[in-house]
Formats: sequence, C-alpha cells, structure tokens
Amino acid sequence: MRRTYLMINCIMLSIGSCGGPLILRLYFLHGGKRIWLSSWLQTGGWPIILLPLLFSHGRRCRSTANAKPILMKPRVFFAAAVIGTVIGLDDYLFSYGYAKLPVSTSSLLVATQLAFTAAFAFLLVKQKFTAYSINAVVLLTVGAAVLGLHTSGDRPAGESSKEYWLGFFLTVAAAGVAGCSLPLIELMYKKTKQELTYTLAMEIQLVICFFATVFCTVGMIINNDFQAMSREANEFELGETKYYLVIVWSAIICQGFFFGVIGVIFYSSSLLSGIIIAVLLPATELLAVIFYHEKFQAEKGISLFLSLWGFISYFFGEIKHNKKNKEDLNDNEQTSEVQLTDQNSAP
Repeated sequence: MRRTYLMINCIMLSIGSCGGPLILRLYFLHGGKRIWLSSWLQTGGWPIILLPLLFSHGRRCRSTANAKPILMKPRVFFAAAVIGTVIGLDDYLFSYGYAKLPVSTSSLLVATQLAFTAAFAFLLVKQKFTAYSINAVVLLTVGAAVLGLHTSGDRPAGESSKEYWLGFFLTVAAAGVAGCSLPLIELMYKKTKQELTYTLAMEIQLVICFFATVFCTVGMIINNDFQAMSREANEFELGETKYYLVIVWSAIICQGFFFGVIGVIFYSSSLLSGIIIAVLLPATELLAVIFYHEKFQAEKGISLFLSLWGFISYFFGEIKHNKKNKEDLNDNEQTSEVQLTDQNSAP
C-alpha cells in the first residue's frame, strides 16, 4: 500500500509540475499582468485539502472515541507557518519568472532546484547518496545546464533585456529557496516528536499553503490586485469566462503539485521529489513547444535524453538497494534461527 500511495502522489506531483507552469504562463500570454495574483494562485487552492481531512476525521471518529479534530502540535504548527511564509516569497519569485520568461527558459532554471535540494538534503536530513543517486543528480543538473545554451534567443518580443535578466536571476533564486524548502519539510517530519501519519502530513500542508497564501494576499492588497481583477478579466484576450477558468484551474493544478510534493516526501524523501520535478522539466518543455509554439532546439532534445537517463539511474539504484536490504534481512533472520537452534540443542 505504501508503494501504491507513493505512486499516486508521484502522479499528482507530475500533473502539477507539468501543468502548473503551462497554465500560469497562459495567464500572462493572453493579457494577465498581476504577478502577486499569479503567486497567490500557486497556493490559493488550499481549501481543497479540507475535503480529505474531513474524511479522515470522520473515519477516526468512527473508530476511536473522543478522536482529536487536529493532530498537529503547536511546535509543528509554528514550524509549518514559517516554512509557508518562505514558500509565499518563493511563489512570488517563480511568478516573476513565469511573467518575464518563456516556459522553456523558466523550466530550465527550475531544474537547478535539484542541485539545491540534494545539497540541503545532505546538510539538513543527512540524506545518504549512492553512486546511482549521485549519477542521477549530475545528469539531471547537466541536462538543465544544456538547456541554458542559447536561452537569450527565447526572449519574448517587446521585453527589455533588463526585465528578461531580472526574471532570469529571480527564477534561479526561487529554485534555491524551493530547494531548501523541501528538505526543511522532511526535517520537520523527522522532528515532529509525535506519530507521523499521512493525515498529519496533510495538516502540515494545509498550514504551509495557508500562510503562503496569506503572504501573497498581503502583496495583492498592497498592489491593488483585487480591484484590478474585474478590469483585467474584461480585457483578457480569451474572454472573461476563460479568464476565471484559468484562475480556478491554476489554483487546483498548483495545489495538486503541493499535494504530490508533501506525499512523496512523506512516503520517500525530499530528494526523490526533487528528482521527479527535474525529470519532468523536459516534458514541460515539449508541452510548451506543442501548445505555445516555443522553439525546440537540439539542446532540449539532449536535455530530455539526459533527464530520462538520470531518472532511470536513480530508480535502478533504488531497486538494487532495496533488493540488497531484503537479502541482508533474510540472512540476519537465518543467522538468528541457527543461533537459536544451537542454543536449544546445547546441553
């Protein structure tokens, strides 16, 4: 069941990782200009989490008398609130990149997040690396670097060089912050000092997304984004109805991304979540070429090959590692049985 739940969360992470940048870019391509609104949409779908939490609480009430409505302890709540505020800042940095850069360019910069995730996972949660996982990180990072070749040729028409490069560097900064956030969530899991269940993980996600949304809401209020939405909807190139559809689906798809991230970290590790995000970047590139007719240079094909190679390397290493652990466990059990037999047969 654990593998099944991990696979479900990997699918949600994949949909959010590919769909999120595409639909957020769609907003900017057809007349959207509100960066704080785009930031807000990345976590604004947090009420969706209430549905599975209510279902989980109902099951606990049926099985346990006087079941607590909230499992989270205060120290975990405050840690999640701090991480949520940091992610709110990260949402703004990403949104600025989505506003100023093509999906292909912003995606390649997000790939640097894997290197940050690997470094912080090693420092914060003592992530153990094998030759296969190191090979995967190197290949995926090189794949991202290859995508960086000739990116200046993707600069949108009418955009100044200053805006382009500001979006470039802010996206790199966003990747660094996100790369730190994933191991911080894993570290929080390890330091909860209470039984860690998937329900508790969902409560943590709710608090993180809520505080990230509050951070972005403050930015929207200061920037008068709420008052500007109706005017922007009327001027949206695809029409007012599709404007609000883009807004709603952006929030839903991005929430699926966070749902997947939290689940993958819970059932595996922050490193695996970073690897999945990195390996899906070329897929996002291909979708951007198909839907937005962005350029597909040879570098993107090479990056796709390197990413798939790195992804296969990681999972091949995990399979070998799990097989070795199983064999060691069987050997230990057999040794214990032999020792027990010798003790029983001794005079």
